[in-house]
Amino acid sequence: MAAKSEQTRQLVADVALKMFREIGFEKTTMRAIAQEAGVSVGNAYYYFASKDELVQELYIQVQDEHAVVAAQALEGIQDLAGRLKAVLHTGVDVMSPYHQFGSDFIATAIRPSSPVNPFGEASTAAREASLAIFRSAVEGSSPAVAKKLRGDLPELLWLAYMGVALFWVYDRSEGQRRTRKLIDGAAPLVARGLSLAKIPGVSKVFDDVLGLVRSVKEDS
Repeated sequence: MAAKSEQTRQLVADVALKMFREIGFEKTTMRAIAQEAGVSVGNAYYYFASKDELVQELYIQVQDEHAVVAAQALEGIQDLAGRLKAVLHTGVDVMSPYHQFGSDFIATAIRPSSPVNPFGEASTAAREASLAIFRSAVEGSSPAVAKKLRGDLPELLWLAYMGVALFWVYDRSEGQRRTRKLIDGAAPLVARGLSLAKIPGVSKVFDDVLGLVRSVKEDS
């Protein structure tokens, strides 16, 4: 019984994500999902109380896929710039099927009180999965990132990734090439900037930045 229940849940989720890709977030209703999945509306609501919960399922599936392809892309790459490029490009790759409804989704997700806000409590699991990808990119780099930065850097890079994702949503260039160009240009700049943390005079600036970031987090 448990196995059948999980199969039905996965079916509903798969159908919903397929419809998100094909007709967009706004046009996908729980009733339409249930009909396409061949289950009752009540059954669909039994597994997912709303479309918002299905978006959380999307977050998780995208991060699971991103973790796999990013790990493959990182193989053999040691420099931080190259590792950042690999993680960011693969992140865009796994999001690409959903580009069509990205702007509709952002209109919903950007509200602070939205259940699908990527910074919200409901998104913790997906956010932590994404942070783990950036943590792997940082920890596997050579030369190593300055020790003082390693703890906070994955989260700062994730925040930058959110900015890249927002840029990507509104990028109407063919194949979102402007986003790819941004990644290719920004990753080396970030890596070069971080390398300065080992220089005594500049190191103090990084200390001040980290202190500010930590104080803001403590007040959240």
